[in-house]
Amino acid sequence: MVATPIGNAADITLRALDTLRRADAVACEDTRVTTKLMRMHGLHKTLIAYHEHNAAKVRPQLMARLKAGEAVALVSDAGTPLISDPGYKLVRDCAAEGVKVTTLPGPSAPLAALVLSGLPSDRFLFAGFLPNKSSARRTELEELGEVRATLIFFESAQRLPDTLADMASVLGDREAAVARELTKLFEEVRRGPLPELARHYAEQGPPKGEVVVVVGPPPVGERAATGDVDQLLREALKRHGVKDAAREVADITGWPRREVYARALELVKTGQHDDDRFG
Repeated sequence: MVATPIGNAADITLRALDTLRRADAVACEDTRVTTKLMRMHGLHKTLIAYHEHNAAKVRPQLMARLKAGEAVALVSDAGTPLISDPGYKLVRDCAAEGVKVTTLPGPSAPLAALVLSGLPSDRFLFAGFLPNKSSARRTELEELGEVRATLIFFESAQRLPDTLADMASVLGDREAAVARELTKLFEEVRRGPLPELARHYAEQGPPKGEVVVVVGPPPVGERAATGDVDQLLREALKRHGVKDAAREVADITGWPRREVYARALELVKTGQHDDDRFG
């Protein structure tokens, strides 16, 4: 089995075209899209719809073909297969059954956005889609905000203004980039601090097309000593509950919030917080 993107006719490689010519069948997200693009290249193959809604039913059929010795190509409408789609489950089954799998290079929206963002690329994390609801989204952003790497997200155009507002609130003024319609005709990248991007899309409204958001890593600074963190926590616990105190001290010191929260709980548990509200 081979996985390759063919969503943009201009981006398909000669190797991918040769592989598709030799395939016995082609599994794809949308047969209408794939039919149109394959005809542009003079390709006529048996197409099998394979997407998140029918994957459980179709995957055994694809495996039967592969185990019978057929060559099956898995293609995506746009971008690289297996990124936020059920393709990985097919690869997993192939590996379990000893079926050979390879992949061909092609457009990848997360990597294209990272390259165009101008943000550090030596360490990055692709986090897929954030939750739809703001409260859950903010909670996940708080956890991801501790990761010392550039963060890459998929997001729907309609949710983009709200998501950027939450990012600015939770992650602060980190540098970021909003990229849309990557590798397509109307490709666009807007860069700036998160609060600035949030204001822009709040005023202009949702953009059109598919969106990738790239957020820079947290600022690099000296890690405060444990004793300093404890002292700051004692002061913060006089004004706040444990969660809010931990958030305040984490923002000041650069410590991960989970570690600060654990220190705050320890201070409360051992009575070292100098505040009988928690005794």
